[in-house]
Amino acid sequence: MSLGPLLSAPPPIPWHAFAALAALAVGGAQLALPKGTTRHRVMGYAWAALMLVIAISSFWVQQIRLIGPFSPIHILSILVIVTAPLAVWYAHTHKVAAHRGAMIKLYLFALVGAGVFTLLPGRIMHAVAFGQ
Repeated sequence: MSLGPLLSAPPPIPWHAFAALAALAVGGAQLALPKGTTRHRVMGYAWAALMLVIAISSFWVQQIRLIGPFSPIHILSILVIVTAPLAVWYAHTHKVAAHRGAMIKLYLFALVGAGVFTLLPGRIMHAVAFGQ
């Protein structure tokens, strides 16, 4: 494992990847720790902000170009840009079940699911995790 390929990648790829790694850790803690606490709220805002950074920065990550400069993964980015604020709004309006569902789906599909695809051969994170 070497961070070399990631650190030598052009911006915003390193920012995108480090935000995703941070979101993976913060989101995992959110799922495991008690809910409804001040810590949960603060970490939740941080996690939602990280998810927005990841989604927005993805539009400048264009290694897979299937539709002009974009790929189908960018549809997921649009969904994150809509769903993350909506999930925060659910919490503010005490729609706990909707909040929980949206946040779990964002974590599993938008973060973990999309992250698995970054490990495919030829991708930068594959080189980071498994070497050249």
